Amino acid sequence: MVYVLALLIGVIAGLRAMTAPAAIAWAAYLGWLNLSGSWLAFMGSVWAVGIFTILALVELVTDQLPSTPSRKVPQQFGARLIMGALTGAVIGIPSGGWIVGLIAGIIGAVIGTYGGAAVRSRLAASFGKDPPAAFIEDAVAIIGAYLIISSIVAPVAA
Repeated sequence: MVYVLALLIGVIAGLRAMTAPAAIAWAAYLGWLNLSGSWLAFMGSVWAVGIFTILALVELVTDQLPSTPSRKVPQQFGARLIMGALTGAVIGIPSGGWIVGLIAGIIGAVIGTYGGAAVRSRLAASFGKDPPAAFIEDAVAIIGAYLIISSIVAPVAA
């Protein structure tokens, strides 16, 4: 189950590169993910929460701009792969499988990048414009990240 969640958080990183690490940083900061003593413990710091939250909010705004490059250009795609790897590894840390989580996060980021671009272009074509499709993708990324984090927390609380 942990690796499926790592894959799914990677998909979120493919949709919105900074939403995934912002959600993970909040989960670690709130104690929902135990990262203490690990090399990824910094993700639970107030600094990580602040930086990733600001970057996620900025990304939500800049994604609406017509000058924003495609998510498939090397810089954008690379950022999504790195964030998928980071967030997947964080999800894998508590169970000791950070390497598998990292790989699953990268695979998820590839799926989210290309799948998200395809779905968004179809939605934009059906609406006749891009903004409604972008807002739907934003909602999917935010709600998806929340559901992933919630399913990490649920087994711990039980």
